Amino acid sequence: MKIALAHFRVGETDGVSLEMEKWKLVLEQMGHEVVFLAGSHGTGNAYVIDELHYKHPRNNLFVDNAYDERANYLTEQALKEDILAFAKQIEHKLCEFITTHHIDMMIPNNIWSLGWGLPAGIAFTEAAKRTGIAFVAHHHDFYWERERYSHPTCSFVQEWLETYFPPNLSNVKHVVINEIAKAELYERRGIEATVVPNVFDFSGEPWVADDFNADFRQAIGVKEQDLLVLQATRITERKAIELGIDVVAEMQKPEYLQTLQEKGLYNGKRFEADSKIVYVFAGLPESTDQYLEQLNEKAAKLNVDIRYVNDHIEHERVQHEETKSFSLWDAYVHADYVTYPSILEGWGNQLLEAVYARKPMVIYEYPVYEKDIKAKHFNFESLGNTHTVQDNGLVQVADQRVREAAQAAIDTLTDRSRYEAVTSHNFDIGKTYYSYESLYGYLSQVIEPANEKQEVDTPELKSLS
Repeated sequence: MKIALAHFRVGETDGVSLEMEKWKLVLEQMGHEVVFLAGSHGTGNAYVIDELHYKHPRNNLFVDNAYDERANYLTEQALKEDILAFAKQIEHKLCEFITTHHIDMMIPNNIWSLGWGLPAGIAFTEAAKRTGIAFVAHHHDFYWERERYSHPTCSFVQEWLETYFPPNLSNVKHVVINEIAKAELYERRGIEATVVPNVFDFSGEPWVADDFNADFRQAIGVKEQDLLVLQATRITERKAIELGIDVVAEMQKPEYLQTLQEKGLYNGKRFEADSKIVYVFAGLPESTDQYLEQLNEKAAKLNVDIRYVNDHIEHERVQHEETKSFSLWDAYVHADYVTYPSILEGWGNQLLEAVYARKPMVIYEYPVYEKDIKAKHFNFESLGNTHTVQDNGLVQVADQRVREAAQAAIDTLTDRSRYEAVTSHNFDIGKTYYSYESLYGYLSQVIEPANEKQEVDTPELKSLS
């Protein structure tokens, strides 16, 4: 089959783009021809429909008026007509793409999930009806999981969310990434879904220091004798990065710094009197300006050295004449420790990345971790599963949890055998349950049945005029 994986963007470091790359590779191993369709291609290759762009000005306008305040339209009907007209543009281009490129199956990623792209959700639904080809809707998150979409400004927006996100069509098969989402989708819409968890290529070449990334620390201003603590995710409120700041602040208390100097590091390096613990943010900033300001203020108050280094990171390595961009994997190579304090995740790409990179990690036990992952018995330091939200909106956990996590981190970072035991244990579990081999099995159960059903039900394509 010729399969198109679709999203608002590809070729970037967000979790959906990364997961699509994995599906593409495994689907090709299964013998299919696979292409990307998106609103932007980043550093990758994709067929582009401009109207699908994640930050398209028209869609930004629709999002603001549909979910925040209807400030740019005199009436609800005017907003509705504008969205539908934009949806029709996407639908026409999408159907043209399907027919021109002889697409047998379309796999939209989050387009029918979040409600971010109302026109896109409508357009893909109409295209599914008109073309009759097989669709496998890959849902990473749902609109009902996000506060942003909980109070639409217009009644028709709520109706659309309940109709198109996702649609219940005979030629659309649904895939979710966790058991909680599966149960919720069935309860809300009566739609059955298959769970396919996030995976990683545990049989790939290990990430190591090499000539290209040898100067990564130098490029971001971190010394070789410094401890580099990595937050690899995008910077958004639900990632609760403030909890990571709390842990790093605790790790750099005088008694812990003394332990680091006396014992040295797990890798044989010395932690000198002038060495620092540096907290590095590698992901895209996609939060409000207020949240970034709050993180900066908290870090300054607690004397935590934070670095925003996403301008040094691309989807893959890029060498320019005088400068170069590193991949996210290069950041993992040079990290000593990883934080993953998210309070809400659809699954957790960066969790598996840290496991593959053989880096120890502190996590918050978000609901999907508790339901789907915890029983696999990874060895992570935990900030627990209970938090409070302060008046300023920042997340907080019990001080005791932070102290215990920091103590455990220092113990691991100063003990080679412990460091290697923890990271090897986690790698073996990841390889057992979340490898590409596992994904091959999951997709075999999803793709072929969807295609067989499509061959029975396909109607004739209606005119695009």
